[in-house]
Amino acid sequence: MTVERLLPNQDAADLIDLTREIADKELARRVDEHERAETYPAGLFATLGEAGLLGLPYPEEQGGGGQPYEVYLQVIEELAMRWAAVAVATSVHTLACFPVATYGSAEQRARWLPDMLAGRIIGGYSLSEPQAGSDAGALACKAERVPDGYRVTGNKAWITHGGIADFYALFARTGTGSRGISCFLAPGRADGLTFGRPEEKMGLHAVPTTAAHYDGVLLEPDRLIGEEGQGLQIAFSALDSGRLGIAACATGLAQAALDEAVAYAKERRTFGKKIIDHQGLGFLLADMAAGVDSARATYLDAARRRDAGLPYSRQASVAKLVATDTAMKVTTDAVQVFGGYGYTREFRVERYMREAKIMQIFEGTNQIQRLVISRHLAK
Repeated sequence: MTVERLLPNQDAADLIDLTREIADKELARRVDEHERAETYPAGLFATLGEAGLLGLPYPEEQGGGGQPYEVYLQVIEELAMRWAAVAVATSVHTLACFPVATYGSAEQRARWLPDMLAGRIIGGYSLSEPQAGSDAGALACKAERVPDGYRVTGNKAWITHGGIADFYALFARTGTGSRGISCFLAPGRADGLTFGRPEEKMGLHAVPTTAAHYDGVLLEPDRLIGEEGQGLQIAFSALDSGRLGIAACATGLAQAALDEAVAYAKERRTFGKKIIDHQGLGFLLADMAAGVDSARATYLDAARRRDAGLPYSRQASVAKLVATDTAMKVTTDAVQVFGGYGYTREFRVERYMREAKIMQIFEGTNQIQRLVISRHLAK
């Protein structure tokens, strides 16, 4: 189904039309092959970059698309409706650009942002560690100051595009406590940097997720982003935006599952009529549609607050929580609509259900989102 979108202007409408054209031509026709074979879609992100889809929410003077977040997120949703793994990787790339774009010096932005935002180089976000996921303050990977920069030693985990990305927004410890973490722009390849084998995941098979090991990797002094000790501030500020990206991904995935379920329910017949005409199933589809529409409205509300310069951290957590829980329910219900066929790999809905699960976990688990929301309420 084509989602009818309320967009702020004709330029935004044209951008959505372009995204749909690319998504149908480049994503929809390739997704099944690569997800089943667990192969990386070489050249696809270069295509997205050439179309200007990898730097949309950043200012034009920095090389970005100058689009408001409410438009950028709807682009992400359109991508996710065709291929969730690509949409997630696009959102992560946008997240990885955030530290340089927001906290970098004029020299750093001039040096790196044009290639980042044009998609000529692809980024990963390297915050989590084997023993530090939601508890970012427990990071152990160290960046020791040395005469010619910083020497990084330690392990990172759960890196989307790990081993393939050209750069990583890396968070490492330069001191003690929560104020002893700093942010660096790490190159994708360096002496002493190695990556583990891709994780054997339930879903999102086409884009690798790996661990990284830094064995005394030397980073030049100008790869420090912001000030020493400012890392968690940068990370959490970036994650507010990143959670909106995941909310949009989850909404697109849920929309795709709903579309497949409705199409099947219009064709499948039992007891002499289409199954969509059986009230029990029709009401199930109605609840699925209500959930998808609600998720979309929730992330757009948070995005519009961000665009207006209003506080939106709580709303970002609400959007991530609502959209990803909705995606899990809608994709599970889509399998139910298909009956036994939904449990087979002949139809996409079983993949959608597997892909939805991780969205309740990354960019802060949904338990962490509830913690964030409750702390805002307590203030």
